[in-house]
Amino acid sequence: MNAPAFLQSRDRLLRLGAAVPRYTSYPTAPHFHDGVDEGTYRDWLAQVPEGTPISLYIHIPFCDRLCWFCGCHTKHTLKYEPVEAYLRVVEREIALVAAAIGKRVELRELHLGGGSPSLVKSRDLASIADHLRAAFDITEQSRISVEIDPSDLDAGDCSGLEALGMNRASIGVQDFDPVVQKAINRIQTFDDTARVAEALRKAGAKSLNMDALYGLPHQNTQTMLKTLEQVVSLRPDRIAMFGYAHVPWMKTHQRLIDEASLPGIEERFEQANAAGDYLEAAGYRRIGIDHFALPTDSLAIAAAEGRLRRNFQGYTDDPCEVLLGIGCSSIGRLPQGHIQNITATGNYMAAVNKGDLPVAKGIAFTLDDRIRARVIEMIMCDFRIDTAALEEEFGDAADKVIAEAEAICRQDRDGLLVKSGNDQVIPEPARPFARSVAARFDTYLETGKARHSSGV
Repeated sequence: MNAPAFLQSRDRLLRLGAAVPRYTSYPTAPHFHDGVDEGTYRDWLAQVPEGTPISLYIHIPFCDRLCWFCGCHTKHTLKYEPVEAYLRVVEREIALVAAAIGKRVELRELHLGGGSPSLVKSRDLASIADHLRAAFDITEQSRISVEIDPSDLDAGDCSGLEALGMNRASIGVQDFDPVVQKAINRIQTFDDTARVAEALRKAGAKSLNMDALYGLPHQNTQTMLKTLEQVVSLRPDRIAMFGYAHVPWMKTHQRLIDEASLPGIEERFEQANAAGDYLEAAGYRRIGIDHFALPTDSLAIAAAEGRLRRNFQGYTDDPCEVLLGIGCSSIGRLPQGHIQNITATGNYMAAVNKGDLPVAKGIAFTLDDRIRARVIEMIMCDFRIDTAALEEEFGDAADKVIAEAEAICRQDRDGLLVKSGNDQVIPEPARPFARSVAARFDTYLETGKARHSSGV
């Protein structure tokens, strides 16, 4: 996908690529507040119908090495005891949430993220699995995914992951170039990554994702494409090609990265376009703004069938309307609104040990929130605002936002959103700026003080 010349203008790139949210939720997390509390969450959980398929995200906030590029909520530890103590509390929270629901529900999707969930020892993964089975119905259709740091799996030992029932895995790659790896404190050889990928497949991973990044320090288009060549040689089912988010005001360890070594916005844009072109030529289909999947993968099938969704883990084919977050800082979504757990690990553990659901804040959806959330998801997933679908789902209440979309089309001098029949679409060359288009429908954006990463 070659960008037209007007998008390659530095001034317009700076303007169109201005910092905006990633829109893995709407309203976005900076607008959550403590008016939504444990009592609110208990009420929402009690309304989950029996037999409802749910998704569960478990956050493991520990890493045994500190990667300087990371934007996640993590804690560096060289001892396992704090991890083990935390996991016992996670198991208790699982039981508390199940008790608050008060009926059996089906665990359709489970995702262990971090941090580095792969550092959890086999016995503890088996223990978590036992607690999940006691709390929820797990079936052969349940999809269980784990984020993997290859350095955690000694000799490719996946016995704990097998005990958990892992059938999907995501390997963090970022970049194989040694200069880039040193600059982000993430040393990881291609051979080690290949070994772990093979071990995960043998252990039952039917879908394998690999994460790579553009916009890293000392990275250029040629070195990035070399990394992608190596990634593609392992033939993962999915590849997430994220733009590095440099947010040192939020993640202080990113201050260890020399900002002078970071690519500028023109270089980032070039890298993103080159990556997309290369992966498409290698047989992967573009999914949204930063994912790629083989045509046989469920994510590509969902995108082709108009079933692609977006949640806190990014693009997904998970249809569940209930996503529960377990662990410190975890965010959940129910039909009534978003919930976020206490971020500080010690405070989170103290709350759960008292028997409390460890809610820090959240937000209850208004009707306008739900409509705008659907519009933003359409923009991010389909690059199209489907007017008929909005009217079918929300009736006359959607008219205001539809009128906004039509006004944006008339006024948009950059051509990022254009009229197509009754719908509004983002033309293919403008799709890298989908986040900027989505931001135009965000009524909270101007009222908040949060800082965001580059929109390119």
